[in-house]
Amino acid sequence: GCILMCVASSLMGVLIFLKKKSLLSESLSHATYPGACIGVALFAIFFPHYDEWTFLAVLGGAFVSSLLGLKAIHFLEEKGKVHADAALCFVLAVFFGVGIVIASAMQAQMPTWHQQTQMLLFGQAATMSDMHIWIYGSLALVVALFLFIMFRPLQASLFDRDFSLSANIPVLALERIFFWLLLLSLIVGIRSVGVVLMSGMVIAPAVAARQLTERLQVVFLLAGGFGAISGLLGNCLSVWLNVPTGPMIVLAGTTFAIASLLFAPKRGLLFRMGRIWAFRLHCVEENILKGMWKKGTFAQPLTFVVRIALWRLQRQGWVNPQLTLTRDGERKAASIVRLHRLFELY
Repeated sequence: GCILMCVASSLMGVLIFLKKKSLLSESLSHATYPGACIGVALFAIFFPHYDEWTFLAVLGGAFVSSLLGLKAIHFLEEKGKVHADAALCFVLAVFFGVGIVIASAMQAQMPTWHQQTQMLLFGQAATMSDMHIWIYGSLALVVALFLFIMFRPLQASLFDRDFSLSANIPVLALERIFFWLLLLSLIVGIRSVGVVLMSGMVIAPAVAARQLTERLQVVFLLAGGFGAISGLLGNCLSVWLNVPTGPMIVLAGTTFAIASLLFAPKRGLLFRMGRIWAFRLHCVEENILKGMWKKGTFAQPLTFVVRIALWRLQRQGWVNPQLTLTRDGERKAASIVRLHRLFELY
């Protein structure tokens, strides 16, 4: 069940990440809490003997609450002319605060059912049943089919919305479906990961996948894979270390994201620093060759970088051990000077 949930949320996370609306998932996940608490309270009043079906009340209340949160964000941005980050923070704080107040009231009036609301903060996968597998599996299937069938229109609307509108692509309908699926992904995920951590599960696999490829299809596949592995590792580590499942799932996804940010071949920080270092070393080598060509001898301070550059130039056969240019080195240095003068003239 957790694996299926992670796959669905990771796929939707790619869309929200590429739309540059990552904080929207944070606001909407927190906005589910008051609705979930109200749903549990109403369920306790009308159906006190069917506690195994509480999950349906949580789903219904959380959906209504998150939908209200989404409408509130759009209203503040479009009608109230409030900046996007301010609207997101306002809705997050207000809705989550209302949820905390309702949960506190339930603690005094309905202490048994209060545990259901507390469980939603960080999730509790241990008490999930087969019903959750069917729900998560259905959601993952719907999300995958939506992305597979509407991939080209989604791709166009993601990277060139104005062109998509002029080409009569149903951008507004696609965005509406996307937001509905995002709400469903966040809502069903709070049962296993929790309200507080759900946005991390949405974004982390998308961040990890984006560092490894430039192709949208591959980003979706990698994000789904990272999400599935995070769900599996989170459950296994939870059992082995006797810690909560939700935080371990998010930590597993975050580990993939950090590893990709550091070690991705093209976009990773370490590889990028390596390319910067190699370029600077190449510049030092060219400056040494130019200086020796103009002055006939080496006349630079022997710093650490210069020593490495001289060693490399000697291995390439351009500089003698006596720190003079070889025949090949003279030709190489003359070529560099000529190219630099041509570029300066240009």
